[in-house]
Amino acid sequence: MDYFRPIAMTDAARTPGALPLAGGWCWFDRAEHLTRAGSRGLVAAADLPADVRARLTAPRTPIAGLSLGTPRLMGILNVTPDSFSDGGRFAGLDTALAHAAAMAEAGADILDIGGESTRPGAADVTEAEEIARTAPVIAALVSGGITAPISIDTRKATVARAALDAGAAMVNDVAALTYGPALGVLVAGRDVPVCLMHARGTPATMQDDPRYDDVLLDVYDWLGQRIAAAEALGIARDRIVVDPGIGFGKTAAHNLALIRGLSLFHGLGVPVLLGASRKRFIGSYGGGAAATRADLRGPGTVAVTLAGAAQGVQIHRVHDIVETKQALRLWQAVTFGEKT
Repeated sequence: MDYFRPIAMTDAARTPGALPLAGGWCWFDRAEHLTRAGSRGLVAAADLPADVRARLTAPRTPIAGLSLGTPRLMGILNVTPDSFSDGGRFAGLDTALAHAAAMAEAGADILDIGGESTRPGAADVTEAEEIARTAPVIAALVSGGITAPISIDTRKATVARAALDAGAAMVNDVAALTYGPALGVLVAGRDVPVCLMHARGTPATMQDDPRYDDVLLDVYDWLGQRIAAAEALGIARDRIVVDPGIGFGKTAAHNLALIRGLSLFHGLGVPVLLGASRKRFIGSYGGGAAATRADLRGPGTVAVTLAGAAQGVQIHRVHDIVETKQALRLWQAVTFGEKT
């Protein structure tokens, strides 16, 4: 099989005949031709197969009412007692609501509410408990006037149904509809967007010596298969987002390979979400106290976010909205001359 990784560019000096990348802020005039046997070098954008060129260039349909012509921030709200990143700081209703409001005020475009930790080694949470943690928060946010769309971070259909009934507008599934058949049927029936994330194994086992033949191509193929499975259930392709699953069944080296090759995923023809915020590899490579403290990985998260934005990634799932929003604004001003 042939794969084509567009070489994403943002410079104002644009090559004649360059093509827009996913209808967004990046452009490309060439792509790396990849195969399972290795790279075959660069090919001009004009010489790409027509179907590949169409998928790489087509503007992405808005998700949950948000246009994707500019990078979007998804604010993380873990209403769990055992999150790897914030240790249950927002498990209470009042603290959860206050933090969500603060993220929306700071510029979060989407709020992602999760009631089950999926950190390495985490155990399953019962459906009833997950609903009790998430649905009241979503209902209170909606009734309180939060205008940012809300996403429910869950693998379970019953949890997603309660969240959608409470006012959520999107499903973010770390299992990409493989946890059980009911969630895909629900998403199709409700006609809501869904994010399909790659993971190997379960949260309890995913970091047990993960191996790949070629992590970039393996993840790409798997996500392509999950898109096809979602479409077979009746989920429209323009309702699908993909996430390569940084930190979910990957070593630090795997994570870096995926981030370096992020532009490849535009070839799937759907928006791309990057969820690298505060992940362990950031502390490993960043060094210092961040190696063991997730709350000190904000600067490294910003660096990875900007690397993703430079490759046209449309949605960035982060904890630190203020810092990331500021970094993106400065990056956009320097790169495109935009006013803040």
